[in-house]
Amino acid sequence: MAAAIISPVVVSPVLAQDWRQQFPELNIGISSGENEADAIARNQGYAAYLSKKLGVPVNVVRGTDYAAVVEAMRAGQVQFASIGPANYALAHKVMGDLITPVAVQRDKEGALGYYSVIAVRADSPYQSIEDIKGKSFAFADPNSTSGYAVPSYYLSTVLGTSADEYFGEVAFSGGHEQSVIALVNGTFEAVATHQTNDHSGNIPRMTEKGMIPAGSTRIIWTSPLIPNSPVVMRTDLPEELKKAFTDAIFAFPAEDPKAFEELTSGNSKGYAPATHQDYLDVIAITEYNAEQRRKNG
Repeated sequence: MAAAIISPVVVSPVLAQDWRQQFPELNIGISSGENEADAIARNQGYAAYLSKKLGVPVNVVRGTDYAAVVEAMRAGQVQFASIGPANYALAHKVMGDLITPVAVQRDKEGALGYYSVIAVRADSPYQSIEDIKGKSFAFADPNSTSGYAVPSYYLSTVLGTSADEYFGEVAFSGGHEQSVIALVNGTFEAVATHQTNDHSGNIPRMTEKGMIPAGSTRIIWTSPLIPNSPVVMRTDLPEELKKAFTDAIFAFPAEDPKAFEELTSGNSKGYAPATHQDYLDVIAITEYNAEQRRKNG
């Protein structure tokens, strides 16, 4: 896990309960394609809110990569996490019933999903996924849903090929922002990333932050809808703690709207309940991709 930890706020004394004696502080992990500094900054109010609601300090810890959060949860170092759908598939594979989804964000229109997209530079001649055959291509992270699992599945099941066979060069950039920056700089001719709509997603957020010029990229492929990233927790936690955390999550938008807006960049209207069944398709995709990698050696 990365060393970056958000310092929790000072918590007012509360009546001691058994779970607080067992967990005098808590850790919630985040896996994000955003750069570390911005991801940490967006979560400061979230940490403060949870600390106040739960009555113990809550540290928000960002993983060095997607798998790091899962390993921290498996080891019991992190009790809760916000992770991508494919990352949840990995977590369920290594933890089984010791992990469960709790909640999922709704976007401003109430939708519970987002999309994998393939982007090219706006000044390129490429208009479709067929046009980038033989070109250089970047995935984000092996455990990213939109940045790897879904586009890989599409290549295999729809086009009947693999990324290594289809593209002239394939690499993992290390994250969604790294992919788009490399695209704009000309390192790659196409990249996979994520988007909810024209105003929400990795590229719109990077444009808003001034990381890339407005209008410098263009989307040439969009996947079917992917279920939004879940908030998850270990199932072996005390029941009182699990209930307190779940209640806090669903109350978050109303009780601390400023911190919620900072966390979601103003692109969410709240939470909906999430279940393991919501992610069965994503789990099937990740298992299919893993089987294809084994077959191709």
